[in-house]
Amino acid sequence: MPDAEKDPVQHWQIGDVSILRIIESQIPLPPAALFGDAELDMIERTPWLKPHFVTEDGRLVISIHAFVVDDGRHRIVVDTCIGNDKVRSQPFLSNLQGPFLAELAAAGYPAESIDHVLCTHMHVDHVGWNTRLVDGRWIPTFPNARYLFARTEWEHWQKEPVDAYGDVLGDSVRPILDAGLADLVECNHRVSPSVRLEPTPGHTPGHVSVRIESGGASAVITGDLMHHPLQIAEPGIAMVADVDADAARATRQAFLARHTDADVLVLGTHFATPTAGRIVGGDGARRFVPDAGG
Repeated sequence: MPDAEKDPVQHWQIGDVSILRIIESQIPLPPAALFGDAELDMIERTPWLKPHFVTEDGRLVISIHAFVVDDGRHRIVVDTCIGNDKVRSQPFLSNLQGPFLAELAAAGYPAESIDHVLCTHMHVDHVGWNTRLVDGRWIPTFPNARYLFARTEWEHWQKEPVDAYGDVLGDSVRPILDAGLADLVECNHRVSPSVRLEPTPGHTPGHVSVRIESGGASAVITGDLMHHPLQIAEPGIAMVADVDADAARATRQAFLARHTDADVLVLGTHFATPTAGRIVGGDGARRFVPDAGG
């Protein structure tokens, strides 16, 4: 399994825009934890997944990390992982005490320097560091940032039952609205001249990806339209937490059709180290060619 502790930060350059990845954790999971009863002999048919994305004993390596997108004027955090001190139903998510904020600061991005926080959707592992626990209260982690949430996403979760993972909205989203730091935006919202949202619904109704364009170069942060590089080769596999699996498949297939053999850096929000790369075709199959960055 890749050693995240030795490589907590990666960096890529897209024109004038710098993209950094800060890892919270990398976890090897049994395939069924992600994809249920899918026909997972396909892992054996996809040898390029090793060694980065599949362990020798066949577990799928999932990374939980945030990206920092810096265009020189805007410092943008994309997805905020699980967070410390959050009570969650799964032990490996609950009451974490990790160095995420210290590593963010060590990379040159202390919390108070962040201008925007983007959450691709409102699942437990994408909103956690929105807040931190201080004197028994959840307060915004990034006090000078505007937090951008897709309006469609927020409206959906107002109608749904309590999150199976715990009080995710209560401890990681509502405190941001209560503090007056949230902006509910459309799914195609432009954040800056170089950064915009793209609607990629299915995993959740208001799910978005993040497009970065600068100096003739292009990159996209996927969010959870894909959870693992296996879905590049097998886009029909549904993730167990998809709200609408059919819509998620259609979104993924359209994304792959547009990005296969295109000069676009694809940054997987849950792809293990080395995380980013190009999608290439050939012989009727797609594969992911990693780009470890600088």
